[in-house]
Amino acid sequence: MRRHLVASVCCGAVIAAATLAGAVLMAQVIAGLVSEPETRTLAHWTPTLVLLAVIWATRVLAQWAQARLSQRGATAAIADLEQRVLTVVTARAPRRLAAERDDAALLATTGLDGLRPYYTRYLPALILAVLITPAAVIVMACNDLQSTVIVVIALPLVPIFMILIGLVTRDRSAAALRAMTTLHARTLDLVAGIPTLKALGRAAGPADRIAELGGAHRRSAMATLRIAFMSSFVLELLATLGVAMVAVSVGLRLVFGEVDLATALIALLVAPEVFWPLRRVGAEFHAARDGRTAEESALQLIGRANHASPAPDLSAASRLRLDRVSVDGRDGTAPRHLSLDIEPGVVTVLTGPNGSGKSTAIEVLLGLTAPTEGAVFVDDAETVDLRGVWPAIGWLPQRPVLVPGTVRANLDLFGPLPDIDSACRAAGFDVVLDALPDGLETRLGRDGAGLSLGQRQRLALARVLGPDKPILLLDEPTAHLDSDSRAHVLETIAARAAAGTAVLVVAHDRAVLDIADRVVRIGGDALVAT
Repeated sequence: MRRHLVASVCCGAVIAAATLAGAVLMAQVIAGLVSEPETRTLAHWTPTLVLLAVIWATRVLAQWAQARLSQRGATAAIADLEQRVLTVVTARAPRRLAAERDDAALLATTGLDGLRPYYTRYLPALILAVLITPAAVIVMACNDLQSTVIVVIALPLVPIFMILIGLVTRDRSAAALRAMTTLHARTLDLVAGIPTLKALGRAAGPADRIAELGGAHRRSAMATLRIAFMSSFVLELLATLGVAMVAVSVGLRLVFGEVDLATALIALLVAPEVFWPLRRVGAEFHAARDGRTAEESALQLIGRANHASPAPDLSAASRLRLDRVSVDGRDGTAPRHLSLDIEPGVVTVLTGPNGSGKSTAIEVLLGLTAPTEGAVFVDDAETVDLRGVWPAIGWLPQRPVLVPGTVRANLDLFGPLPDIDSACRAAGFDVVLDALPDGLETRLGRDGAGLSLGQRQRLALARVLGPDKPILLLDEPTAHLDSDSRAHVLETIAARAAAGTAVLVVAHDRAVLDIADRVVRIGGDALVAT
């Protein structure tokens, strides 16, 4: 925003100069027409009126330019913040991402849009207050010192009340953002779960809770608006009283001949310009408060980013090892003291009860979750930053990611496959392709809608088994597969291991255990069985 603010300051300086020059000229014109009858001709005042018109036109153009620059700067700044929030938050470890998802979703969709009034109205008003108010006081001091004293006494009351009002509304804006975040999160969860709720006949169940959250946000917003209206009333009253005192003083002195008409008119016309910028700042402060609160939350998220050094190049790695790794979680430590070797040509199966930390162990191997204790070794070298090993790994998560689009786009989601046909054959997905109406160009919906669960699993397996990766990490690869498909996939996995690939499989399936060269059972302390 810096260059936009610099340009806005320049526009503000032009506006301030035009405003005060116009007030002085207008006072001179009116005083001349009233006190000098011989000057009441259009020809006499034509140069002055033309100059006044030029000044007014310049002020209008400067205001237009300032508004345009503010809009452009606001759009760029908001887009930059949204992108930084998304970039930082989506780079988090899965557990941390889940904890910050709701805040980030609100900020990236609607929360940061509240910054627009701050950039387009509040900052320009603040700039004008810094420029016009002192300049107007100086102009008044050069023409009427007594009116200046009145203004200087009344002026500090406005920022004092602005500060007091700001302290009151700060907590309310934070509360409104929290209520909106909760409402947004519940709405997202509701939308995501509509098919399940509808299938269970519970689609109308969350309506009361959503209505309750909406009501809480509405009440919070209305309370903030009440304070805003009352604060505007107070600021307007203070400004009006300040101008009124100047008017009374000037009027009385004009009656007693202590001041000439031109000076009196200059004081009357300039006095409102002393208070007007501050009144506008107070009025725009409330419109900008929610945006500032959202910006503070966004900067906190961005400030908690992991500033990691460049990842080492481990793309040729072929062996991974966990050494007494433990991970503390919400429900305890899982896994606990897990030692595990993933070696070329060996199928290692990790099994155990639900919640024992099998999927967490894979996240540790990928560097997505930091171990509480223990270390990860890549080719016998302890490695902290595991991003460099990602190109060597084919990873099938427990819930594979499928995006709306064509089957081809989903197969190439993590990079073009070297041979789509062989990848599909390896996972048994070629049978599914033959049955699809448009083959690879068949369009899928959200989460692979249009395919059965087993077909989605085979698509994800084709994406993982297609590239020739030296390490495979497979989390429940046979889930949702029928017996024939399961046998085909296990045959492919065994063949890849025989060719020298290091394979780790998380599974409960007895058929998977049958192809294992090594089985590691975890639950409490890790026990290794071969």
